[in-house]
Amino acid sequence: MGFFDAFKKKQCDICGGDIGLLGNRKLEDGNMCKNCAKKLSPFFDDRRHSTIAQINEQLAYREQNRAALPNFHCTRVMGPGYNKIYLDEDAGTFMIASDASMASWEKEQEANPDIIRFDQVTGCRIDIDENHNEVTRTDKDGNKVSYNPPRYRYYYDFDVIINVRHPWFDEIKLRLNKSSVDIEYTEHAGSTARIGGLTIGLGGGSSFDPMNYADYRLHMEIAEEIKEVLLGARQQARDAAAAAAAPKKAVTCPYCGATTTPNANGQCEFCGGAV
Repeated sequence: MGFFDAFKKKQCDICGGDIGLLGNRKLEDGNMCKNCAKKLSPFFDDRRHSTIAQINEQLAYREQNRAALPNFHCTRVMGPGYNKIYLDEDAGTFMIASDASMASWEKEQEANPDIIRFDQVTGCRIDIDENHNEVTRTDKDGNKVSYNPPRYRYYYDFDVIINVRHPWFDEIKLRLNKSSVDIEYTEHAGSTARIGGLTIGLGGGSSFDPMNYADYRLHMEIAEEIKEVLLGARQQARDAAAAAAAPKKAVTCPYCGATTTPNANGQCEFCGGAV
């Protein structure tokens, strides 16, 4: 391919439209425009190794997902940040969306969050990313020197990693904090925790433990709650499926005395009484 071939106008193999400069999204056997790429699931990360046929198949699934959104009835919301988990406990499903996308039906339709069944969850864990550095000051000669006693600043980002059995992705990373949980610690003295521009004086002591600080504990508690709820809901869904698939045992009906195998509603097949 010549140098100028890279700048030739390409066509999207998905919608057939022209692809503008810097707008091409490569596929394994073709090209896709950025507008079509935006329609893919936000949890999908294997676009470059996907064929045109696979992308068309996923986009068909995404339209089916969009059509199912009106039937999603939120019964519970979890998460403190701009991304939250919305659960439909009656239907056994959940989805992850931002406050903005859930603010109105129009925005929700545009975001098209993936609806995931509880029984598709295969695991859930908490991942905490820590970074820290020493806080220094500038002396009269322009040199950076340590405080006495030394001061340190710790930054924490909280993610809940949800593993799922899904046709188009197998992992969801849910970031709980919009800005890093920021804790300033001074050795042998008090400390302050800051998030969203708010500074709070907390704790102290000779050894640093982030669990001593309210903002850190808050995010840990929310992460643990999400993990517990999703794993619990997954187990309930699996237990219900196993019970439904189990062979029905014959019992004696207390109303008509017949030996009966209860139907799906738990009723006698002869008189309709509850057994």
